[in-house]
Amino acid sequence: TTAIAAFIGWAFVLIFNLDGAQFTEGAAETARIQSLAGRQTQVEGLTIPGQILSFIPQNIFQDFAGLRDTSTISVVIISSLTGLAYMGIKRKEPEHAAAFKKGLNALHAIVMRIVTLILRLTPYGILALTTRMMATSSFQAIVNLGVFVLASYAALFVVLLVHSAILISQKVSPMTYFKKAFPVLSFAFTARSSAGALPLNIKTQTEALGVDDASANFSASFGVSIGQNGCAGVYPAMLATIVAPTVGIDVTSIGFLLSLILIVTIGSFGVAGVGGGATFAALIVLSTLNLPIAIVGLVISVEPIIDMMRTMVNVNDSILAGVVSSNAIGQFNKNVLLDPEATVERETM
Repeated sequence: TTAIAAFIGWAFVLIFNLDGAQFTEGAAETARIQSLAGRQTQVEGLTIPGQILSFIPQNIFQDFAGLRDTSTISVVIISSLTGLAYMGIKRKEPEHAAAFKKGLNALHAIVMRIVTLILRLTPYGILALTTRMMATSSFQAIVNLGVFVLASYAALFVVLLVHSAILISQKVSPMTYFKKAFPVLSFAFTARSSAGALPLNIKTQTEALGVDDASANFSASFGVSIGQNGCAGVYPAMLATIVAPTVGIDVTSIGFLLSLILIVTIGSFGVAGVGGGATFAALIVLSTLNLPIAIVGLVISVEPIIDMMRTMVNVNDSILAGVVSSNAIGQFNKNVLLDPEATVERETM
């Protein structure tokens, strides 16, 4: 789906006839471009084996604090090892296992409550950030970027249509699915954080859609950092296609298209599931294709607006992965999916 999303992003740049020369530079854009130079060094020399090795935790406290781009996957690995150890202790020393589980459940409840209190303030923060960016950006840049916003939303909507086609192939009604998934998707849209939507994502899959626990936890957790159709698929593909003609590259050539799709797909591994992950993905793609990175800074004025839809698509593709995986292993409970009473509301967070 990430490869398909990259193709859709490329196609909509051509459909809307977007040109990098249309984007102008204001004070905020200039500052952003300067700051990107430092972030670009993070992706220089990045290799697939190195990226895979970065998934392996070296300091669990560093990963718990989310200080690395691949911290989420590392925490999943740590949790899996802890779960295996728990299962072994449960057989040999059930009293210790019971005490561990009780303490873990209590800690989980406290942490989720803290997360809820913070995320309820997120929409107000988004409004403040958007207002500041609009005020410090050139008016002409915002006008020109309006077309980019429309193209981005159109491309992301088509990705959702592709998701719907996959659901139909699994004999799942897209209408029923989206009705049940609406609370978590709307939350992702306003919160702009795949990681923030993780608890509600898992809860929606298991309690509203009928996905088994294992598939739901793995798809939601890995979906925070891997294969994001919005941030790591559509967005970097669009930026690369927009800026490539400025350095004399024919974006309609098969060679460019295949290279773009391959690099976007590979680069989608390990993108952080928080605000800014799309920037990291774009830098990977642009640097690998030897394209100017300034385009990333020029779209800062509308970044929060686009990021809302991107995040919703990211969360949806992780839920879709859970549904498809659960159905493939015969654990998908369609009775839950078809039960109108089996729903999850945002307030349950």
